[in-house]
Amino acid sequence: MPDDTSYTTEEIAKLLKISKLTVYDLIKKGELPSYRVGKQIRIDASDIEAYKVRAKGAAATAPGVVLQPLPERAESTWVTAARSPHDRSLVITGHDISLDVLSKHIEKQVPGVRPLRSFVGSMDSLISMYNGESDIVSTHLLDGDTGTYNLPYIRKLLVGKPLVVVHLLARSAGFYVREGNPLQIRDWADLGKPRLKLVNREQGSGARVLLDEQLRLHGISAQAIAGYEDVESSHLAVAGKIAAGEADVGVGIEKAASIVGGVDFVPLIQERYDLVMLKQPNNARWIDAVIQILQSEGYRNELRSIRGYDLTDTGRILLET
Repeated sequence: MPDDTSYTTEEIAKLLKISKLTVYDLIKKGELPSYRVGKQIRIDASDIEAYKVRAKGAAATAPGVVLQPLPERAESTWVTAARSPHDRSLVITGHDISLDVLSKHIEKQVPGVRPLRSFVGSMDSLISMYNGESDIVSTHLLDGDTGTYNLPYIRKLLVGKPLVVVHLLARSAGFYVREGNPLQIRDWADLGKPRLKLVNREQGSGARVLLDEQLRLHGISAQAIAGYEDVESSHLAVAGKIAAGEADVGVGIEKAASIVGGVDFVPLIQERYDLVMLKQPNNARWIDAVIQILQSEGYRNELRSIRGYDLTDTGRILLET
C-alpha cells in the first residue's frame, strides 16, 4: 500500500476483519498510531502494515512472549493518563461535546475502564450497539408519527435486549439560514419553496432523520429539493456552507449557529438527546457509576457553561428493561 494512504476506523475494521471496538482498543494501546483530520480518526497504511508484521511475529513467538506496543505519536487522539493493560474499553458514540465531558469524568471516576470516543450518528450508534461494537450510545431520533424522540427507535432496533435509557440533555434544533434570513425560511413547509438550496446531513444522523420525518409529514418530496444529496458530516460544516453562500438552509442545533458567523438560527423543535446502555452482568458496576456522574452537580455545572443546553432532566432514567 502507498505510504500516503490513510484509512478510517471503519475501513480498518473491514480490512482486518475485526470489530470497530477492537480497532479503538488497538489505537488506545498504541498498537495502531492514529491522528485526527477534523473529527475523523485516520490511520496510515504504513502503520497498518507495521501492525500486521508485528502480529504475524507474535504468532510465531513462544507462548508468553508479549510484543511491546508501537510508540504513540505526539498527535495521537487517544493519549490519556497511564492505565492498567487489563482496563476494559468503553466506547461512547456521538458528536456532542457533552459526551467528551462525560468521557473525562468516567476516566477520572470509574476505575477499571477506559473511555473511547466514536464520532458516528444516532442511527449508526444504535446499530453499533446491536452489533456489540459500542457501550454507551447517544441518540436524538424523532419519530414523526408519535412526536417523541428515541424510544420508538430503541425499542425496534434493540428489541429483546435488557437496557437502560438515560436522558442526557435537551437542545433546540431548527434551520440554519443566511444572516438576516433573506428568503424568509421560518417553517418546515417553507422547504417546498422553489429555487431553495439545501445542505443536508449524512444518513442516520439525528438531523437527517428530523428533516426526513418533517418532509414526510408535510408532503414535500426530498427529490424536489435542490441540494438534498449535498451531505456534510457535522452541524458546523452545514452552518459553514450556508455562511459561505453555498446553500440557503440546513438543519442543525443552535450551538453551531452561535459559533459560525454570518448564519442565523430559526428554532423549530426541542430535541431530546439520550444515552442507551445495555444491562449485562459485567456492565452493572460502570452503568451505575455513569448514571451517578450524569446526576452529579459536578457534571451538570460543566455543561451549564455551554450555550443551548436544557439540563432539567439530565440523569433521569426514561426506560429500563
